[in-house]
Amino acid sequence: MSKESILPGFEDQPETVSQGPVTCLGQAFENDEARRAHFTEELRKKLQDPEFRKIEGFPIGEDEDILKLSDPPYYTACPNPWIADFIEEWESQKPKKPADYHYHREPFAADVSEGKNDPIYGAHSYHTKVPHKAIMRYILHYTEPGDIVFDGFCGTGMTAVAAQMCANREIVESLGYTVDSSGGIYSEELDNEGKKRKVLISKLGPRKVVLNDLSPAATFIAYNYNTPIDVACFEKEAKRILKEVEKECGWMYETFHTDGKTKGKINYTVWSDVFICPECMGEVVFSKAAVDQESNRVNKEFSCPACDAPLSKKNMDRAWITHYDTHLKDSIKQAKQVPVLINYSIGKQKFTKEPDKTDFEILDKIESSAIPYSFPTNRLMEGKETRRNDVIGITHMHHFYSKRGLWVLGCAYQKTYELPENIKRYILFTVQQAVQGFAKISRYVPTHFSQVNQYLSGTLYIGSQVVDISLPYILDGKIKRLANLLKKANSSLNTVITTQDSSLFKKSENSYDYVFIDPPFGANLNYSELNFLWESWLKVWTNNEPEAIENSVQGKGATEYRTLMAACFKEAYRVLKPGRWMTVEFSNTKASVWNSIQTALTEAGFIVANVSALDKKQGSFKAVTTPTAVKQDLVISAYKPNGGFEERFKQEAQTEEGVWDFIRTHLKYLPVTKKLGLDLVAIPERDPRILYDQVIAYYVRKGYSVPIDSQDFQLGLSQRFSERDGMYFLPEQVAEYDRKKMISGGRPLQQSLFISDEASAIEWLRSLLRDKPQSFQDINPLFMKEISGWSKNEVGLELSTLLEQNFLCYDGKSAVPSQIHGHLSTWYKELRNLTKNDPALIAKAKGRWYVPDPNKAGDLEKLREKALLKEFEEYKQVKKKLKIFRLEAVRVGFKKAWQERDYKVIITVAEKIPNNVLEEDPKLLMWYDQAVTRLGEDN
Repeated sequence: MSKESILPGFEDQPETVSQGPVTCLGQAFENDEARRAHFTEELRKKLQDPEFRKIEGFPIGEDEDILKLSDPPYYTACPNPWIADFIEEWESQKPKKPADYHYHREPFAADVSEGKNDPIYGAHSYHTKVPHKAIMRYILHYTEPGDIVFDGFCGTGMTAVAAQMCANREIVESLGYTVDSSGGIYSEELDNEGKKRKVLISKLGPRKVVLNDLSPAATFIAYNYNTPIDVACFEKEAKRILKEVEKECGWMYETFHTDGKTKGKINYTVWSDVFICPECMGEVVFSKAAVDQESNRVNKEFSCPACDAPLSKKNMDRAWITHYDTHLKDSIKQAKQVPVLINYSIGKQKFTKEPDKTDFEILDKIESSAIPYSFPTNRLMEGKETRRNDVIGITHMHHFYSKRGLWVLGCAYQKTYELPENIKRYILFTVQQAVQGFAKISRYVPTHFSQVNQYLSGTLYIGSQVVDISLPYILDGKIKRLANLLKKANSSLNTVITTQDSSLFKKSENSYDYVFIDPPFGANLNYSELNFLWESWLKVWTNNEPEAIENSVQGKGATEYRTLMAACFKEAYRVLKPGRWMTVEFSNTKASVWNSIQTALTEAGFIVANVSALDKKQGSFKAVTTPTAVKQDLVISAYKPNGGFEERFKQEAQTEEGVWDFIRTHLKYLPVTKKLGLDLVAIPERDPRILYDQVIAYYVRKGYSVPIDSQDFQLGLSQRFSERDGMYFLPEQVAEYDRKKMISGGRPLQQSLFISDEASAIEWLRSLLRDKPQSFQDINPLFMKEISGWSKNEVGLELSTLLEQNFLCYDGKSAVPSQIHGHLSTWYKELRNLTKNDPALIAKAKGRWYVPDPNKAGDLEKLREKALLKEFEEYKQVKKKLKIFRLEAVRVGFKKAWQERDYKVIITVAEKIPNNVLEEDPKLLMWYDQAVTRLGEDN
């Protein structure tokens, strides 16, 4: 490897591309080819073992095709048998920690914003990726050099890219950190006097990574992102392959200039749908009739060129062609498309023209010729995306391409497979860039400078104008960019990749120091369908039986998705070391999917400590066209309880001390402060109600009754821990919070609350009255503005009912409560320094509603719970489905039934509630899932 390909921070490391002796998993080999040959034979033997092939998520493909794709032991296009060996070796290489070393991190609570325009991010157009620079922040926060990171839904392998970049001084500093001469990485914070000070967060150095994905296409991309390569050799061979393909197939992309003499090279040809005018029955070429030639915009309504009748795509039928498919040995009917525009180059100049007689003759010659190379002709898999084009006759893989496109890709793939092993896979990765760009899903977008990869992310939609692109047009610039990228890449032999279900990894319990995952989210994307084009050329396909998505064709709804995600999270929990962290990046527009993720995390054993935002700065096609789309991804920080607490809990579970031990342990994992810009923001995880929810979730998952009710919990919380701004802290944490609050200059900002039901209405009122006790007349107009989004299934409650059942109103008959006194003496000069019995203060305070202290809140809670349980009893007796009900009554009823181990009541009432309500409420979902599980165990 040349020195120019070694990044800052790697100068002292051995070169990662070696032609000499190599050592792998303790075995010495003459060179890398010998290493590859040895482990390939070992993998071949494994593939012949029927038990090995029974591993969940084992991909679909022949042994030889799996072996061609793999580079064992670092990458296998099937389950990797050497993961445990790598982990053992990596652990043995770690520096020995001091005897008193104790790992502790707060969750990374800052909101992160990283763009997608980095060349590494854009090297491959996969459906979704988290920018590697964003992941770097999490890895630097939670790990040290040499630590082992796991990503069970790796996609293109950005987690491993990020882990390697943690050794790159220049890139680490670009994130806003400073790096000292010894490799210490520092962030800045304010000290007690408001002055900036440096805080050590990590050390410069790569981390070890295990990547997994169900998709062979994804793991193949991840392998190429994270494997050392000889840059000069890559560039030379890629250009040679391109030149050979062009020499053999270039005649298909020749065209005459408008002078009829000069030959040009076609960059792309635009093909248009053809429709039938319902008035004159003449053919209407969509591009010519519907596209405004000046603005290049497509008109929704236009006129028939022949009869001037008003037209739109909706009121026209397609024109069809029938031809004999030699590969299917049958006649097929397909929607008609015709070439309408050619973009070509002569030297460095580009021109456009309509196809002429010679162009049509070349196309006819291609159609009448036999392609001398193999290409995929398999039927498109069952699916929502893969079968969406059946209606226009696109049913098999080869239908997705023009004939010359198939010819060129077939030629490129064959020449690539003939290359030496050390370079073959990266050239294959390069050629793979053309698989979707060559396909008919690539739309013509005349307003864009380039027509490369102009397909809609997340779908296999074929538009009415498509582009048929030449290989040099799509790959010329790509090869150069990839070569430059490789010179800057941190690829090293620190990454191991496997292809299987994320819910089963043998021999890896308590092995990983950190987990980062960006899993599928509900029905957002159908990965196995979208990857089908790539995988058909690679000849190894995703086994989508364990694919964690919602997909009606696969028979997977919200319940199946939640079950599959829970299995994956359980495995992540098993392999993660106690006391360590998992980060889950989440993006979905549906509350039910968000709740499925939360429920699955809880069921697996994780405890959520923080939810922050990740702004990728660009939206996908669906994100920017869907009104309810989530504009920012959410990042969930969850931890696996340390072994010490787990052991203590076994002894304390039935006692109240177990609750307080849990809270003490949990508070240590929560952020002390969280900032939005320069302002502190409230930390909802420290709210007493959220803390109690965590207690319940933990006890329920463990199968125990909660030994304390919410009233006693709130009272005990106030007696044992320090309260600030409605949040609770450990004694050693409160000093830091007070210091940060003093520097920021005031109370933390509260998160925006939206009223949709009783629980959110109570939270909204609590937030309002905590800062400013008010009268009913003051509250009511504000409340009325907020209740427009009240759930249609939730019983509508009057403001007076909500206030009476959850808050206190000062009647003027005793001393002014401290909550009201504090507010009035702060905001009214004339009321400062008055005693709580002063008539002027009493007069101003009378009639104001306020948040009660824990003692009185407990009394209110008991009365409210009694009323809610009475209502729940009515729901138990109702024979029909519940359309409108009080959700809080169901929650309280489920909790009581759980305590009494009456699981049938929970299941019976849950079945009376609309599915969407159950799926969108994490508390109800938890009670229901656990009740189903426990009832099954009891039976």
